[in-house]
Amino acid sequence: MSDAQTRIKELIEKNKVVLFMKGTKSFPQCGFSNAVVEVLKREGVPFETVNVLADADIRQGIKDFSSWPTIPQLYIAGKFLGGCDIVTEMHQNGELAKELAAAGAK
Repeated sequence: MSDAQTRIKELIEKNKVVLFMKGTKSFPQCGFSNAVVEVLKREGVPFETVNVLADADIRQGIKDFSSWPTIPQLYIAGKFLGGCDIVTEMHQNGELAKELAAAGAK
């Protein structure tokens, strides 16, 4: 496992809800990242973010880690949920709230 993969694994294990995104929760630098931040804020849960623009190894490493080609990527309790479209849909149909509650984040 590469250094980036090890760091990603540690971030996912250490944080109940973590979003790998472009920018930060206070300054998203991509519309899709911003949309997921807004969904998480509406869910009312604490969450951490990892700015993939600040680290090229993490930016590519998270794509390899999840076998998912795009960013943002949301993890809850160590489980990869998906990107913007999936998270938005899960929020709209109530599945995201259930995942967050099951993880003890809500």
